[in-house]
Amino acid sequence: MVVCFFLGLGSLVSWNSMLTIGDYYYNLFPNYHPARVLTLVYQPFALGTMALLAYNEAKIDTRKRNVMGYILFFLSTLGLLVLDLGTSGKGGIGNYIGICVFVAAFGVADAHVQGGMVGDLSFMCPEFVQSFFAGLAASGALTSALRLITKAAFDKSSNGLRKGVMLFLAISTFFEFLCIFLYAFVFAKLPIVKYYRTKAASEGSKTVNADLAAAGINTEETAAADIAKHERLSNKQLLFQNFDYALDLYLIYVLTLSIFPGFLFENTGSHQLGSWYPVVLIAMYNLLDLIGRYTPLIKSIKLESRKGLLIASLSRFLLIPAFYFTAKYGDQGYMILLVSFLGLTNGHLTVCVLTAAPKGYKAPEQNALGNLLVLFLLGGIFSGVALDWLWIIGNGKF
Repeated sequence: MVVCFFLGLGSLVSWNSMLTIGDYYYNLFPNYHPARVLTLVYQPFALGTMALLAYNEAKIDTRKRNVMGYILFFLSTLGLLVLDLGTSGKGGIGNYIGICVFVAAFGVADAHVQGGMVGDLSFMCPEFVQSFFAGLAASGALTSALRLITKAAFDKSSNGLRKGVMLFLAISTFFEFLCIFLYAFVFAKLPIVKYYRTKAASEGSKTVNADLAAAGINTEETAAADIAKHERLSNKQLLFQNFDYALDLYLIYVLTLSIFPGFLFENTGSHQLGSWYPVVLIAMYNLLDLIGRYTPLIKSIKLESRKGLLIASLSRFLLIPAFYFTAKYGDQGYMILLVSFLGLTNGHLTVCVLTAAPKGYKAPEQNALGNLLVLFLLGGIFSGVALDWLWIIGNGKF
């Protein structure tokens, strides 16, 4: 569970760093809407890559896929750091395009890792999926906490914002490097992981062979004899049987991303907290998102019923008018409360859906379903990001 947690952390830490240093990019590129544009650059790449990978997931070697993803994360986070050092932190369209290219690379890496890991963990125990998703949220909480610390430490010094950002990207780069190492050398050799992967291979899964080989288990001779026995449902059938789960994830993320982060950075007005306000809001969201991903471990509040999950996902849409009126008339206290609620429900429902869905399927099907669900999750994020632009309409400054 600890390794899963760190692998989850690594697969979002670089993207969360980009979001959290948003205030730095707003200083460099005041007219380019960085929080919104960068998210919009990132998403199509993540979604497109994920669609390709989900379609071909049975043929793709999960080990190569995940290691490639983590290496790509490492290189692009390093790239951002080098770009900023090379241009000594100047604005301008050239740099902006450079940043966009690295962000697109994050998107591609994200699709590799998130789909690959969720697919892989779906045929292990649900606690692993929960732990991986807690890691995803922890990357947000961690980057926010670091951001608050670096902002406080460097706020008064000259060029302080940039120093904070440098330190920040360096820490992210280190985490990515740690993940490559963890996945390639530690995770595959854990006895429980070996057990589940061997079981998956015996159920006809071809995606685990390289991982088993890395752990020193040979699957070739058992696999050939077993293939005939295993008929698995096609992706289409799996999607039809689990359409409500896919829809839940889509709805959860459409809503979350149409508010967070663009609306929080640009549309919340100015308050006593000043430049700390968006940073605090994002930190609160991330913290409660993290807590929400552990609450499903409490049996009594874990939503299992499919109807319940759908109703919960739909009822979150009431948050849209709530945010609109709070931003217009409310005080910062209410805003912080709402953002916290947004984070809590986001984390809780995500884990409930992703641990309930794979139950009762064979390993290759669970792997495919994990990939399909992540595809819908990313689809929701993409739509949410696109809808996020609607808040700008009528604001007079596009």
